[in-house]
Amino acid sequence: MIFKRVGEGRPYPAHGLTSSAWAAVPPRQVRLNDLVTTKDTLQLATLLDEDSTFYGDLFAHVVQWQGEFYLEDGLHRALRAALHQRNVLHARVFDLDAAG
Repeated sequence: MIFKRVGEGRPYPAHGLTSSAWAAVPPRQVRLNDLVTTKDTLQLATLLDEDSTFYGDLFAHVVQWQGEFYLEDGLHRALRAALHQRNVLHARVFDLDAAG
């Protein structure tokens, strides 16, 4: 299995981070099998688009809450990493427990 679990929606409270606030979070490596997705559907065209990160953050967004790592944004990046036989993803991890 690629991910720890496939979820539906965000079970954690709203964090209110803006794009510029996310940009201030330093990226780090996260194991794919530690991630719980917040989306259960995928747009295949977006996955296969080589320019899919052109207008967005280069790193996935992960929210750490109650000991779990939730993949909030970057499902396509994570699946692309898995397709390339990588088991880690570079992501910005916001620790909601520490922030609260």
